Amino acid sequence: MIAQTCLAGATTFHGEKVIKSEGAPPSQVLVHNIKTPMGRNDSKTTTPIKHVIIIVGENRSFDHLYGTYVSPSGDPVLNLFSEGIVKADGTPGPNFSKAQQMQASDTDTFSVSPEIAGPYKKLPAPNLAFTPEATSYAAAPWVNTQVAGQYDYGLLKKDLPAATEGASGLPQETIDTRINNATKLPSGPFQLSPGVGSEDYADSPVHRFYQMFQQLDCNVSYATKANPSGCRADLFPWVEVTIGAGSNGNPPPKNFNEETTLEGATSMGFYNVQQGDAPYFKQLADQYTLLDNYHQPAKGGTGLDSIYLGFADDIWYSDGKGKALTPPANQIENPDPMASTNNWYSQDGYSGGSYSECSDSAQKGVASVNAYLSSVGVDPNCEAGHYYLLNNYNPGYVGNGDLAAKSQGPFTIPPSSTPSIADVLNKYDVSWAYYGEAWNAYVNDPSYYAEGSEYCNICNPFLYETQIMRGKNKDGVPYRIANLHDTTDLYDALRTGELPAVSYVKPSGVNDGHPESSQVAELEGFIKKIVTEVQANKKLANSTAILITFDEGGGYYDSGYVQQLDFFGDGTRIPMLIVSPWTKGGHISHVYSDHASIPKFIEANWGLPTITGRSRDNMPNPITDPKDPYVPTNGRSISDMMAAFNFHS
Repeated sequence: MIAQTCLAGATTFHGEKVIKSEGAPPSQVLVHNIKTPMGRNDSKTTTPIKHVIIIVGENRSFDHLYGTYVSPSGDPVLNLFSEGIVKADGTPGPNFSKAQQMQASDTDTFSVSPEIAGPYKKLPAPNLAFTPEATSYAAAPWVNTQVAGQYDYGLLKKDLPAATEGASGLPQETIDTRINNATKLPSGPFQLSPGVGSEDYADSPVHRFYQMFQQLDCNVSYATKANPSGCRADLFPWVEVTIGAGSNGNPPPKNFNEETTLEGATSMGFYNVQQGDAPYFKQLADQYTLLDNYHQPAKGGTGLDSIYLGFADDIWYSDGKGKALTPPANQIENPDPMASTNNWYSQDGYSGGSYSECSDSAQKGVASVNAYLSSVGVDPNCEAGHYYLLNNYNPGYVGNGDLAAKSQGPFTIPPSSTPSIADVLNKYDVSWAYYGEAWNAYVNDPSYYAEGSEYCNICNPFLYETQIMRGKNKDGVPYRIANLHDTTDLYDALRTGELPAVSYVKPSGVNDGHPESSQVAELEGFIKKIVTEVQANKKLANSTAILITFDEGGGYYDSGYVQQLDFFGDGTRIPMLIVSPWTKGGHISHVYSDHASIPKFIEANWGLPTITGRSRDNMPNPITDPKDPYVPTNGRSISDMMAAFNFHS
């Protein structure tokens, strides 16, 4: 990416004044300082909650983070430990075979449930890929706290040491020997610590759409009353080592083996909160409410799952003006295996396939998915002629409102006309903002990606949408200026109490907890700063709910039930914490939810209509059998999460 030099004085970019300070990191350059206007209906809520803050970390499944968690309240929690898959010390438990991982064969046509070839006797050794080897002046982990403090404004000063820790000390693209018995791991989940603690950097598993469908291994013949979707989640390492993150249409390298994709069985690693891992995440769960049945809304990775946070639906390839078109051939997914390979996809990857026309079962990959969905009675909910985005592509716009295709290259989805929750909030005059760490640097230069300025453009659902990126509010101010901000503006709003009704918050790539580029400890520090600021303002604290979750599970294994809602999801469970005066006590809520539950909660709390007629916020709240609180009995359903609160005490 292109580095940027900061010069003294002021200049103008696309009509916006940019104030630059001599020697200031680009992540701290001010772009504009227009506050989000408050709405006349902000206080008209159905509950005592007047403000909701949604903090979204990166790439951790529920079992990966809370696999050994036990609540001090005595509430049951479904995880590796309670299921007997592992013991309290992280070693295999009496029911370890429930999570046994298999090898498979898929050499002809893509299958969501390939032919099983037998279990792994031992797991492929976890790899390091491009995990940082050492501390650095140029990028995290920083060489010392002084340098960390210069570039990282998302942590409290006392938490800056976490930003200087966690380098592997090992060569990249080799086996991660920090993990105990890395080359002799049994066929199931394994504990990462103490070799790889929650303060360390580590490899990242594959988290893409067709890959996750195969990893879950869903088949109606496997269905039971407790698992009506029939997903066994037994092909996580096999998918990692056969295709990994995709090939962009290229053939497999010569001398292909289980380490070629640089993952091994990375997906099966978990942390142990009973032994001190992720202490702040454990503290929040102990004190507030943790959902153990909250899911990523789509199979796959950051882009699609982040879109659901705003749209409660997927978006599709168009002419940028609302007319559906067919994408270029090399951007259409083809997960059929190449000739003479076992599961090496024909067209998939970050500079390759990412769209599917999922109403057409003649399309590659679609037939197997839709046949499975039909067998379990689920409508794909795909409109004819629409090629839906399934994996990570740049949004249609950059921060200054320009079309992203001009600067971000061909792997950019055209601007979307699909409405989001922001349109509903704007129409009913309820204030909202999206606070993305390093936004200021991103607006100045969308290609800048260094020195702590790692803004996540694919994480911001509103960058995809024309109505927001080209529209104006009632005062004539562009929404992209009035409603899209850096987290520095969030900290100001928390101190003054001038916080919008709805606030989305996204840390930068340094602090988001993404394996390989961040660590759990830095995300804990980022969250702690916001929670501390909220609770320092008593009036604000009494009327605020902080929802803490992850974009998706990162491709890590999870043992929970997965409900099939449509072609796109759901995917694995991910953590959801609710920090609020109305969720105290270490409660565990089992109500079935996913990212569409966030717009649904907003709608329920402010008495708003759904986004569109097809978005998931139209689905009913789940009804369950008292004997099994995890599986909805009333068909496709997701909660508005109101059941996780206690407004009556």
